[in-house]
Amino acid sequence: MTINALVRQRWIKWPVGFAFWTFVGLSFAFQFYISSQKAGLDVTWRQAVGYALGDWYVFAVLSIPVIWVARRFQFESGTRARALAAHFFCGMAFSLAYMILRAWVGIWQSSASFGEAFQPLLVKTWHFNLLVYWVIVTVTFAFDYYRKYREREWRAAELEKNLAQAKLQTLQMQLNPHFLFNSLHSISALMHQNVDAADRMIARLSDLLRAALAGSDTQEVTLREELEFIRRFLEIEQIRFGDRLSVKMEIAPDTLEVLVPNLILQPLVENAIRHGIEPRARPGRIELKARRADGVLTLAVSDNGDGLAPGKPSAEGVGLSNTRARLRTLYGDAHSFELCPAPGSGLQVRLTIPIRLRDNENKPKQA
Repeated sequence: MTINALVRQRWIKWPVGFAFWTFVGLSFAFQFYISSQKAGLDVTWRQAVGYALGDWYVFAVLSIPVIWVARRFQFESGTRARALAAHFFCGMAFSLAYMILRAWVGIWQSSASFGEAFQPLLVKTWHFNLLVYWVIVTVTFAFDYYRKYREREWRAAELEKNLAQAKLQTLQMQLNPHFLFNSLHSISALMHQNVDAADRMIARLSDLLRAALAGSDTQEVTLREELEFIRRFLEIEQIRFGDRLSVKMEIAPDTLEVLVPNLILQPLVENAIRHGIEPRARPGRIELKARRADGVLTLAVSDNGDGLAPGKPSAEGVGLSNTRARLRTLYGDAHSFELCPAPGSGLQVRLTIPIRLRDNENKPKQA
């Protein structure tokens, strides 16, 4: 727990304040004792502590209304003259109040009369009391400024987080209808060729949509969960393409619990099928790879299609554009996303993201 968080708790402010003023009092007691010894004065350590704590505990009591005044009259634009006048009179009252209270404490400590205790205080401490008043005011201003700065920083971070979350949800809402329309188009085409296969595809699509809706509010899932979803999606595509589509997965076991963006693989696989498999009559192959190294997870989706046309920039549809935008929003500059030639032939989409685990995965296991 940070010091700032501790100070915010009401119950701990009083012991912290008491400890602070005691420390200041003991520091002055030590200085008073050492200087008295060097000057040859007969002052015991107990007397030095009693005198110094008597001074600073009075200041501690008077600091409570001073803090209230400091927060009530701040030097803000348009109120500086009013605040200066208020602190001028409050400083005078503070100095006078200190001398009166300290005189009563002196009576209790030495059995002197009020006049005998008050007169040296009036001569020696008037200006010092004003200095203490302004130190308390300045420290109060500093703490309040720091607290407001931290609150503004926290609110800005929350606003940025909420904006990023809203952007991610917008992108995901764009992606889900895109995926649904493409699936329905595939079913529509299959209805004229193989009704039984179309029925099976509708059943698989129902299961897939149920899984997609169940995780619609989740931005990150484990790679294991993402692969389970993509397997269902590939079942639908394999019904559609039959023997024309084969799938190969090379997934390192230590990557399965790494968090990845929800539905991150589906548009990559769909893009590979649409541009690498569908336009050709010969059999096609989709390969998925996952590995982790040096604190990052690398995912790659490859096809054995014609790949990128030489000298022509790649055109990205809704799926790839949204994927790129989601990665940028979630990870900033800590990710990479690139389209490159696949080994042999075809296109490979490769992305790297920082490794994140669920909270319970990061905690040490108990024996």
